[in-house]
Amino acid sequence: MSLDAIHARQPDHPVAAQFTDRWSPRSFTGRALSEAEVMSLLEAARWAPSASNHQPWRFVWARAGEPAFAAIHQALTGNNLVWAGRAGALIVVASKDAVTNREGAEVANRTAGFDTGAAWMSLALQAHAMGLVAHAMGGFDRDRLAQAVGLPAGHTLQCVVAVGEQGAAEALPEDLQAREKPSSRRPVAEISRHGRF
Repeated sequence: MSLDAIHARQPDHPVAAQFTDRWSPRSFTGRALSEAEVMSLLEAARWAPSASNHQPWRFVWARAGEPAFAAIHQALTGNNLVWAGRAGALIVVASKDAVTNREGAEVANRTAGFDTGAAWMSLALQAHAMGLVAHAMGGFDRDRLAQAVGLPAGHTLQCVVAVGEQGAAEALPEDLQAREKPSSRRPVAEISRHGRF
């Protein structure tokens, strides 16, 4: 993807370039990420904001070439199976469903998914800052993925993130090549209201 195509994404209001320059390609070079690179991504996620500082996000990661990478990859579905195997790492994102309240009781953490989404965004922005790309996927077999990563009870799978060096669009099957470009977003006026829905 050329820089011209990325910079064609113009915000309606001033924002830092990291928001419009970041996007989610599907083509990867196949180079395995180093452990240090993965740790930087997870460190960024660690510092995401969290309700009452519960930090419900949980990550299971594997680098290309590792048996755990293959197990995670095999739990993907649809087109994700076609392209995600060339990522440098796959990161399973889950959230812990309950927290201990001030009275010492285990209660549902109603913001667990929201907070975990913030951690994913931190990871995605760190990938972008490192010259990598990250693509989150919701297309996976929940039972198979839970088994592959040994998901404990009381946790919810949120997504799988493919991360690595961006590859050429031409490396993808023809039907996916046309989709290998930054997408636009709904205008602010469509997603927000002043004072009341």
